[in-house]
Amino acid sequence: MFNALVVEKDDDGKTSAAVREISLEQLPEGDVTVAVEYSTVNYKDGLCVGPGGGLVRNYPHVPGIDFAGTVEQSDSDRYQVGDKVVLTGWRVGEGHWGGYSQKARVKADWLVPLPEGLGTREAMAVGTAGFTAMLAVMALEDHGLQTGNGPVLVTGAAGGVGSVATAILAALGHEVAAVTGRPETADYLKSLGASQIVAREELNETVKRPLEKELWAGCIDAVGGEMLARVLGQLQYGASAAAVGLAGGAKLPATVVPFLLRGVNLLGIDSVMQPYENRLRAWQRVRADLPMARLESMIQTATLADLPELGAAILKGQVKGRVVVDVNA
Repeated sequence: MFNALVVEKDDDGKTSAAVREISLEQLPEGDVTVAVEYSTVNYKDGLCVGPGGGLVRNYPHVPGIDFAGTVEQSDSDRYQVGDKVVLTGWRVGEGHWGGYSQKARVKADWLVPLPEGLGTREAMAVGTAGFTAMLAVMALEDHGLQTGNGPVLVTGAAGGVGSVATAILAALGHEVAAVTGRPETADYLKSLGASQIVAREELNETVKRPLEKELWAGCIDAVGGEMLARVLGQLQYGASAAAVGLAGGAKLPATVVPFLLRGVNLLGIDSVMQPYENRLRAWQRVRADLPMARLESMIQTATLADLPELGAAILKGQVKGRVVVDVNA
């Protein structure tokens, strides 16, 4: 028997989450069993620990869309007992039991070997949020972003994706303009490498002009909605915005004018179904380009018992930086 955070739904449709003992026989099918060491907390986790947000179809359920640990049993040629692995995406923690457990069983194809020199705790300080941030940086680079082009805007910068994106971009030598609606996070963002703090109110207002002054060499956007529409009209000629979230809404009240007259690009970033080779590439880039000292500064630690409260907090935008969950504490 081992511990897991189990979410249950009663006959009235109300969910509750608590740490319970479960057995190996209760784990879902898969060809690799992992002794989980660390997990983390993302917005999707908040949904799954709480009412589900339409992501969870079957109860009881074990959330946790990320985990890192050591292979304990394997029916796959790709992994051997003792290998260190990391998992993000593939609807684990949503449709398949996830990482809020001391053991997890998944398909081998969903796992990635942990890059040499990166520990399991560090991997979960990165997690889906940091993995997504790295995918966004890579996409901007693939579409022409270079140091010296000008400031790169990061919206929702104090959140998980934004924090890691800020740290990576700054470490690569970019000037980073960090957007936040929480003035108290300014010093935190500067410690990650942001050279400019932009108040959310400056970009939250819809303007009638489809084009404004060219301000940004690129953007990693976690907000969507009116803010992303505004940013598209402020991008430099040929620049790109990588869309990673929709904290400000799913609608995009924009025009096609920035695409037609400035040749800007809107790049969609999906971390869930990324192919294996690109996952390897992104994790290798994380190991090479994310300064671990800055990563450490954005970490808060938690246990399985803390997750119901943290899940509610992240849905309210009250979690700063990255949460690392020690599932064995």
